[in-house]
Amino acid sequence: MRPDPSSWPVIPEGDYLLGTDDQEGFPSDAEGPARRVRVKSFRMSPYAVTNADFTAFVDSTGYVTDAEKFGWSYVFHLLIADPGKVAIVGSPQQTPWWHGVEGACWKTPEGPGSGIADRMNHPVVHVSWNDAKAYCEWAGVRLPTEIEWETAARGGLEGKRYPWGDVLRPNGEHRCNIWQGVFPTKNHASDGYLGTAPVDAYQPNGYGLYNVSGNVWEWCADWFTRDPARRGSAERPEGPAEGEARVLKGGSYLCHHSYCNRYRVAARSGNTPDSSTGNMGFRVAADL
Repeated sequence: MRPDPSSWPVIPEGDYLLGTDDQEGFPSDAEGPARRVRVKSFRMSPYAVTNADFTAFVDSTGYVTDAEKFGWSYVFHLLIADPGKVAIVGSPQQTPWWHGVEGACWKTPEGPGSGIADRMNHPVVHVSWNDAKAYCEWAGVRLPTEIEWETAARGGLEGKRYPWGDVLRPNGEHRCNIWQGVFPTKNHASDGYLGTAPVDAYQPNGYGLYNVSGNVWEWCADWFTRDPARRGSAERPEGPAEGEARVLKGGSYLCHHSYCNRYRVAARSGNTPDSSTGNMGFRVAADL
């Protein structure tokens, strides 16, 4: 079944303060300087696209993801139940905790023998930007631009680190699914999850959006740039006209303050459009 955007939260038109000058930011990612951007009203899905949603798309179209075409995708090492029973094609030198696992894809997230039957309300993972775009074309929706994504993720708050404010755990309460422990060897999972969480876990932000911090990275429409002057603006909301990588926002269950505190709303990253990992997903937007 295709999604029905008519019930999704409406993000109001207005001038929003996006980006950050926060010292916790990553200047090399062009998070700053903070700037005001005029954003037109649109609708944003309250949830990331789920395994159930993506199953409906594949059942309807027979679509084959990039990970399935390549024959493998990256799986975080602690999520592989028995490394001796899967074929590992290699690991990136700079991030050796990622293992390229043969057969890992959206329906077998940890490789052969794994499945999603008990995770249908979790975000679909191992989807590339190309896969997300194909889903949007079938569903009659679109990927949000980066400025739309960040505007929606802030939930009506201005200049805050997180969708709920500046304190990561208000009154000791977990508000998102990120790494708890010593990265990348020990995750205490005190927030309740070692891997992905259901898309409706934790409290929503002020606009009714769930899990815009942590859980899974979410693809945006834009090409990624490290030039602050080329980021999305009122004049060019979609960002640069070309590039090598697409924007990802929100961080994931692997983010930790010691290594990658990119679960802040201003944080950003990028990856090539055919890339997929066990912590990449997406949510969608629609025009009014």
